[in-house]
Amino acid sequence: MMNKWNKLSIAQLGPLLGLFLITIVLGVMSDNFFTLNNIFNLLRQVSVNALIAFGMTFVILTAGIDLSVGSTLALGSALTAGLLASGMDPFLAVCIGLLIGLILGAVNGLIIAKGKVAPFIATLATMTIFRGATLVYTDGKPITGLSDSFAFEMIGKGYVFGIPFPVIVMIVVFFSLFFVLRSTVFGRQVYAIGGNEEASKLSGIRADRVKIGVYSLTGMLSVLAGIIITSRLDSAQPTAGAMYELDAIAAVVIGGTSLSGGRGRIFGTLIGALIIGVIDNGLNLLNVSSFYQQIVKGLVILLAVLLDRKSKG
Repeated sequence: MMNKWNKLSIAQLGPLLGLFLITIVLGVMSDNFFTLNNIFNLLRQVSVNALIAFGMTFVILTAGIDLSVGSTLALGSALTAGLLASGMDPFLAVCIGLLIGLILGAVNGLIIAKGKVAPFIATLATMTIFRGATLVYTDGKPITGLSDSFAFEMIGKGYVFGIPFPVIVMIVVFFSLFFVLRSTVFGRQVYAIGGNEEASKLSGIRADRVKIGVYSLTGMLSVLAGIIITSRLDSAQPTAGAMYELDAIAAVVIGGTSLSGGRGRIFGTLIGALIIGVIDNGLNLLNVSSFYQQIVKGLVILLAVLLDRKSKG
């Protein structure tokens, strides 16, 4: 019983303890770290990765992977920006953009579920296809001259009661998906498929539908993150989202979700995203070279994987 409790503590409390320690160390080393302006800036940056990582959590819980999230972000936000530049109502343009993200994600799900292609290979292919489509659509140039409406600017730049709007979006999405995973049939099916797909099928779960659903969700959340970036920059960059898939996967793994599927929590993913954001922000404040930042981030990910293996052992 004690051994089981120790494993539970490592898996669930490790990331939270790690976040606390990293925050304290960086706060001591930098006088600007705990300023309100920096905290809000950090959370705004974290919100983008967290939104993508929330979707990635569902995918990895089914023992899958999605390497195309960065390219999905770029294509979806570019198409949304094109609609805005043409004069479309911002609300309608954003809704269409989210629908595009859902469709792009569903394409991944269909290839994996119906085409029986390994998730790594399928999403590696669509990552290249979606990025190429973005470059074709934009001709390799940023899309500017977007909507000047207050509502669209609010998405990336606005505040509600002093809190950045992207942070509020992140919190709302987090609690919504926390409820889905914890308290719905769909959430239980996601865990079941990741734990043992064949057994889940024998119990009547339609695994293909669930997989298409989780990849669709991930695609939509990726585009939502892209729309936040587009609103903040007032432009859509054809290179947007490059390497974002690695940060999203890192947040999920650091948060304690097993890459083999069936085990993990979305709360852990939020902590993982915060750890990555705190490290990036703190090292920037300390003027540490971005080259060294990559090394530090890699070591943190490696430590998280080792802890995951220990908790299973």
